[in-house]
Amino acid sequence: MDYSKQSIHRLKRVEGQLRGVLAMMEEEKDCKDVVTQLSAIRTAIDRTIGLVVSENLVSCVREANEDENLEPDDVIKEAVNLLVKSR
Repeated sequence: MDYSKQSIHRLKRVEGQLRGVLAMMEEEKDCKDVVTQLSAIRTAIDRTIGLVVSENLVSCVREANEDENLEPDDVIKEAVNLLVKSR
């Protein structure tokens, strides 16, 4: 599957945030600030998961329409299951 530039960019931003949190911890910054940043990272990852699943869903439904052995409903259920597992 091809991943969009948007999803790759989001993860690169998360990578930068994570490095920032590690630096904060090494500098012994306040716990509240570290937890706030970790929560922001978690939110960014959750949104990226949603983006990747939705992009995958569109691609898979198109394939299902072309392939008589694949049912679009099954593809959609699988995508929903991926989202549920990610939480």
